[in-house]
Amino acid sequence: MSVFIVAVAMSGNANARRRQINPIPFSHEPCSVLSGRPCTPSFCSVFNHGPCIPEIDYPYGENLQLTIQTVPSQDDAPKYQKPDHDLDTIGDLFAALRSCWSPPPADSAREGMQMSVRFSLNKSGGMIGPPRMTFATAGVPTDTRTTYLKAINTSLDGCLPLKFTDGLGGALAGRPIAIRYVDNRELGKPEKQ
Repeated sequence: MSVFIVAVAMSGNANARRRQINPIPFSHEPCSVLSGRPCTPSFCSVFNHGPCIPEIDYPYGENLQLTIQTVPSQDDAPKYQKPDHDLDTIGDLFAALRSCWSPPPADSAREGMQMSVRFSLNKSGGMIGPPRMTFATAGVPTDTRTTYLKAINTSLDGCLPLKFTDGLGGALAGRPIAIRYVDNRELGKPEKQ
């Protein structure tokens, strides 16, 4: 009887050890000569005792990046409504910028056209210099690019200056904002009536 109890107790300990949760995700474990799975290379001091947990460089930068579609999906429609209060979060800023977009008229537009611009705002919500175009769909004629850039500038000018709270205005001042505009309208098909 005592042998049975010892065997059950030992198997219970083995199962508990196998079910322990590793607090470090597998791809964030330091590399070892014996590791046979993904790991994160690290450089630790010889004076460091114990396992070396590397500092992870997460892909966050100082850019605020946003995509604005001309025709948002139904799920994204609430994100395109301008907030009715002073902008206090990045989400509020993005909603205000989305609600500003007014694409060029269909007769001078191009289906699938994409253009990205980059600019900065000051703490009072005004623009620091004109937006710079950083990307446009390849193979698009110059006049189409000019039309879209003019529509972007007109849209932004129409909604600036934005009303920031003091906290958000101070945090955003001078930070680059990159916006990718996507004209996803179906321009070749006649409108349904």
